[in-house]
Amino acid sequence: MTAEQFADRHIGPGPGDERRMLETVGYSSIDELMDAAIPEVIRWHGTLDLPAPAGEREALAELRALAARNTVAVSMIGLGYHGTHTPAVIRRNVLENPAWYTAYTPYQPEISQGRLEALLNFQTMVTDLTGLATANASMLDEATAAAEAMTLARRASKSKSPVYVVDADTLPQTLAVITGRAEPLGIEVRVVDVDHDELPGEFFGLHLQYPGASGAVRDHAALVGAAHGAGALVTVAADLLALTLLRPPGEIGVDIAAGTTQRFGVPMGFGGPHAGYLAVRSGLERMLPGRLVGVSKDAAGNPAYRLALQTREQHIRREKATSNICTAQVLLAVMAGMYAVYHGPDGLREIARRTHGAAARLAAGLRAGGVEVADVAFFDTVTARVPGRAAEVVAAAAARNVNLRLVDADRVGVSCDETTTAAHLAAVWAAFGVDGFDGEVDEALPAGLARTSDFLTHPVFRTHHSETAMLRYLRRLADFDYALDRGMIPLGSCTMKLNATTEMEAITWPEFAHLHPFAPAEQTAGYRDLIAQLEDWLAEVTGYDAVSVQPNAGSQGELAGLLAIRAYHRSRGQGHRDVCLIPSSAHGTNAASAVMAGMRVVVVGCDADGNVDLVDLDAKIDKHRDALAAIMVTYPSTHGVYETGIAQLCAKVHDAGGQVYVDGANLNALVGFAKPGRFGADVSHLNLHKTFCIPHGGGGPGVGPVAVRAHLAPFLPGDPVGERAEGRPAISAARYGSAGILPIPWAYLRMMGAEGLTRATGVAVLAANYVAARLRNHFPVLYAGNKGLVAHECILDLRPLTKATGVSVDDVAKRLIDYGFHAPTMSFPVAGTLMVEPTESEDLAELDRFCDAMIAIRAEIDNVGSGRWPAGDNPLANAPHTAAMVSGDEWPHPYPRSVGAYPGGVDRAGKYWPPVRRVDGAYGDRNLVCSCPAPEAFED
Repeated sequence: MTAEQFADRHIGPGPGDERRMLETVGYSSIDELMDAAIPEVIRWHGTLDLPAPAGEREALAELRALAARNTVAVSMIGLGYHGTHTPAVIRRNVLENPAWYTAYTPYQPEISQGRLEALLNFQTMVTDLTGLATANASMLDEATAAAEAMTLARRASKSKSPVYVVDADTLPQTLAVITGRAEPLGIEVRVVDVDHDELPGEFFGLHLQYPGASGAVRDHAALVGAAHGAGALVTVAADLLALTLLRPPGEIGVDIAAGTTQRFGVPMGFGGPHAGYLAVRSGLERMLPGRLVGVSKDAAGNPAYRLALQTREQHIRREKATSNICTAQVLLAVMAGMYAVYHGPDGLREIARRTHGAAARLAAGLRAGGVEVADVAFFDTVTARVPGRAAEVVAAAAARNVNLRLVDADRVGVSCDETTTAAHLAAVWAAFGVDGFDGEVDEALPAGLARTSDFLTHPVFRTHHSETAMLRYLRRLADFDYALDRGMIPLGSCTMKLNATTEMEAITWPEFAHLHPFAPAEQTAGYRDLIAQLEDWLAEVTGYDAVSVQPNAGSQGELAGLLAIRAYHRSRGQGHRDVCLIPSSAHGTNAASAVMAGMRVVVVGCDADGNVDLVDLDAKIDKHRDALAAIMVTYPSTHGVYETGIAQLCAKVHDAGGQVYVDGANLNALVGFAKPGRFGADVSHLNLHKTFCIPHGGGGPGVGPVAVRAHLAPFLPGDPVGERAEGRPAISAARYGSAGILPIPWAYLRMMGAEGLTRATGVAVLAANYVAARLRNHFPVLYAGNKGLVAHECILDLRPLTKATGVSVDDVAKRLIDYGFHAPTMSFPVAGTLMVEPTESEDLAELDRFCDAMIAIRAEIDNVGSGRWPAGDNPLANAPHTAAMVSGDEWPHPYPRSVGAYPGGVDRAGKYWPPVRRVDGAYGDRNLVCSCPAPEAFED
């Protein structure tokens, strides 16, 4: 394959298709179209300075060379990252399976039942192991989950104190992230040695680590009681594997548990991505941030799953949202949950016993050799004291291909996990200069903290233990879902394009998957070179001067960018600047992120065309000129338009002393044609899971790098375990965030090259305008820019039809399932509309299939409007139609079964059947059930 061919594989329409699409839109070339669509004031006419595009084999060879420069040592560093065995059946059938990794967030529950069941398994696993009532469907990592626990405690506590107490034995990266999040919110973090120091008189929350970073296992019951007596809530960051043997935090009255599920079959990946978890006691579930899967029922009364309560909370509550988290780590949560399903409670206990047994034997051997070992209970981590020799011991272990933790000049930490072998222990003993130990070893866990309660009692965790059973369970759930491997997902706002197999291939290579984020720098040269290249390429594409890939989601990139702006103002003696202007059309996370960054949100109105109202902008700037910190705008706009006033907007804000944040969510419409860092923006976050081909994974993982101009570069996120300069708080637990999936955008950029990237943008814009042109006479296109053109997405306005016929946007979305499509984005950014983004990856046949389906649905709406079909009983109101529904003995509806099941254009042989009928969301919220229901619930 030649280098030029990869872009041809990625981009769906061929030259002939492009000509037909251009004829429909009314332009002779893509360049002519883009010149008309993009305002000349921001149009960039250069060529991206990127390496010539590589072919797929060449790119993989370069990745192999980078991987070869990494050293996969035996990791015994611990600190929340552990070696683990990913069962091959899960690796192959989840992590490497496009049915799982190309799916979208399950906002359309009828076609997401497999993912939702897998996430319910995850939630049940977490609640069972922690002993708490409710867990969400995953967090970004342990450190950010702990930070969210802190803000949850502040909301829920009756204490008026600003003090948050953190155990000194907390993981260092968690402490770094908590501290960074606390400062803008006016929270005072007080680190306390809970073994020796008294708690302060007043505080609103207490964070404990169980086991501690040192490995120590402590009885926290008295501390929990004391905290509650002071009106504070208690969070325990608990190791789930340890909880199979240790008393769970819920049994001593803990309010919140936070942590990671990494060691449940998810590789370390140089820091991520991993599914963090957050669980709460009864009474706090409606304050729980992030996504929550609940059990509801469908139109036939059968159990069905859906996202509950806080779904897209940020779009509803905006600056009053409790969190800016709008994503999760679904793919990794599925893996961790399936690890528990595959091993079951007995298997997890056995893994925990082996892990603890290895640590106990390690300690016994050290003691036998005269090495002082901390005299505390421990689960998997041993702290040894070797006065003045710690660095020497760590170096000796590294020479034997084993990484240990250098605690200080006198102490060494050693952690065991399920991958630890006798040979590993022998290497560690040799590094300490001792012979080892062959005798019997006693457990090092106190009897008083032993777990007595059962867990994972649901049949799902006790059934699928053979590979045959597991394989079939995973296939069954995948068959319930709709992902890009089935067909088009035409979502506006969230770009759902090809995630090429070659881009995905390297993420499971051991040289990328099995590196600890705190491994010595000399072992990670290839990874760091890959990341440096990727950051340089992203800077070139966006026109910025510096990039950090640490933020592990777009929301975290937003926060990082705003914190950089805040630190910049403070460095210039203008810390009073705290007003953030946000257009009313903005993505909801923008306002939530601004509040988390310690800013006051002031909303700027939009005009009748959906553009930022520059007159209102002038008024808001005049009112807040002395306090103006920033403006956050999305470009192209959230309405899918290239706004002509963007350069003017940037100039107005700069003249008032503010900074310009351009949300990079819609960068897929700019690459190669405009650079935010060149047309007036100071900072952007980029969604690598949109423009740069990291797959959505059913709702995560994502990466949200932050890109800045030079004056903000000193304020990019700091290293959570290194030296953190003033104003550089850590955003996530690892320096490079979700490094394990960065080979994906690296490969995309490497194989597309400048010409391929530019062409991809042009075809994406062409595809959106083609859809708009074909559908405009059937559904009004709500907003347009220059010469009636849209950017990379278009909004179809269903409100007039709903008013005339009663057919809702929900009806159309569910009816599209019968036609074999995932629905476009519903009611965002405008209620009663559908936002369509076809991307550059869908070929003309699929675009036409979608347009034909929408036109056919319009005819069905007309049948309702004319009275041919009753308003409450028609193919739209009853959609989606399941196989059980159309094959039932009774059919009371006024249209044929074939119309419900096989609308025009549907391939009968390849028909996708949704497993449930329309899900009743309100019922699920009123009757909140967020763990696996009993099997009897599914009986007929």
